[in-house]
Amino acid sequence: MRIRVDLSLCQTHAQCVFAAPEVFSLNDDDELVYDATPADASLPAIEEAARACPVQAIFLDED
Repeated sequence: MRIRVDLSLCQTHAQCVFAAPEVFSLNDDDELVYDATPADASLPAIEEAARACPVQAIFLDED
């Protein structure tokens, strides 16, 4: 699985950070950073993060 975040849509509401902090975080400039190829065990949290995104900027791609 791969994660894609459309950073042109992302408004840094950080709901993904709350839902899946092992995958998503904010850097020192409050910009979103994320692990594009997380462990499969993180899938439930990542799916929750995608649902929680108010601008629907998170996409899950099958490898």
